Amino acid sequence: METAMRKPRDFDTELKALEEKARELKTRKVQQLGELVIATGADQLSSDELAGALVAIVETKDTGKREAWAKRGVTFFESRSRRAASTSQRNPRSAPAQPGGPQSPAGGTGSQ
Repeated sequence: METAMRKPRDFDTELKALEEKARELKTRKVQQLGELVIATGADQLSSDELAGALVAIVETKDTGKREAWAKRGVTFFESRSRRAASTSQRNPRSAPAQPGGPQSPAGGTGSQ
């Protein structure tokens, strides 16, 4: 009775594939964060102002403030969804925006 030997796993190739996937995910995250900054109009702030505001948010331990910011964020995304839906209903020929794809900010406030 012969036992079939399995081919040994190529850990180096698997590790390289995982590293590539991690790089792709990081790139996508950076792109989405940039899109969020533009969509909110925060790209109009200086880098110092934006960094300072983000540091203050991260350092905030006040759960009430954090919950209020989260609710405001939900409202922001819901209003963008409603605007996108009403725009596509008015112009049924226009293609719907792809989630995570490059989008211009609402109202065109991010144009430079």
